[in-house]
Amino acid sequence: MFKEEMLTCKDCGQEFAFTAAEQEFYAGKGFTNKPGRCPQCRAARKSAGRASGSGYGRGERQFYPAVCSACGQKTEVPFKPNGDKPVYCSDCFRTHSRRSW
Repeated sequence: MFKEEMLTCKDCGQEFAFTAAEQEFYAGKGFTNKPGRCPQCRAARKSAGRASGSGYGRGERQFYPAVCSACGQKTEVPFKPNGDKPVYCSDCFRTHSRRSW
């Protein structure tokens, strides 16, 4: 059903094989797009994202000011609070998250 196909890497311009086994794997995961990067460029991109600590090129994480719903301390959280749910500082979050286990 699947046949090896030669693709061109969008980063380095080199041709690479998209093997039948890889195509079967992609199809099994529900992926519809073919890989755009060769295995070496994919690995380099993945490792560069890990080295920067920011994930796969997502950039710096934004934090928003908030007031802890439990203790009233000023804190920062990695999401924009909208007032629907309580927001906790890291100490209170640890306390509240243990209770739900």
